[in-house]
Amino acid sequence: MPRFTIQQIHEKLEASPVVPLFFHAEAAYAQKLLDACYQGGLRAFEFTNRGANAAATFAQLSKHVAANLPDLALGIGTIYRPEEAEQFLDLGADFIIQPIITAAVGEVCKRNQVAWMPGALTPNEVYQAHILGADIVKIFPGDAVGPGYIKALRGPMPQIKLMVTGGVQPNEANLREWFSAGVNYVGIGSQLIKKAEELGVAGFTAHIEELIQIVKNIRGR
Repeated sequence: MPRFTIQQIHEKLEASPVVPLFFHAEAAYAQKLLDACYQGGLRAFEFTNRGANAAATFAQLSKHVAANLPDLALGIGTIYRPEEAEQFLDLGADFIIQPIITAAVGEVCKRNQVAWMPGALTPNEVYQAHILGADIVKIFPGDAVGPGYIKALRGPMPQIKLMVTGGVQPNEANLREWFSAGVNYVGIGSQLIKKAEELGVAGFTAHIEELIQIVKNIRGR
């Protein structure tokens, strides 16, 4: 059984709707980043499956999260095949994120009762992901379409939970554009990780706290 129900994943994202996405080959460095995000108030983190030793690193992070960060949902991203999904679920992944839609991956998630977040771009892809059972649809790459596209999608598809990744900037002006357009959540990769390198652990933790407060202010919550 998963550590968190799908409803609990939604609740975590509602409370802190910024999701870092990150890969690093060294588990110790990735662990420091996880700790800083957690201390800053984030409760969902995507580790991306992009390196030869991603599974081994993820396994170490999963053990660290289970032992030390009990409220953090640790997901795995860049999943294409159902066997990859099975592998990372066995290693403790709390949710699965894809850059594309793979129905068989959705079936794995459904069978294991974990949140499935496939990537889509066109209105048809967004709707197909939804009817296949996606809990959240990831709009990717966001910088290819912009906030205006999200606003247009919201007309015919107001009910679908959307998370945009690709091109999201960790600052108030850009976050306001995306959330005002109608996204539920945002995923931020390299632009956020650069802040960790620039600010150090303590400064990065404070930056995360600031981002969460910015989003709360934007959403009026």
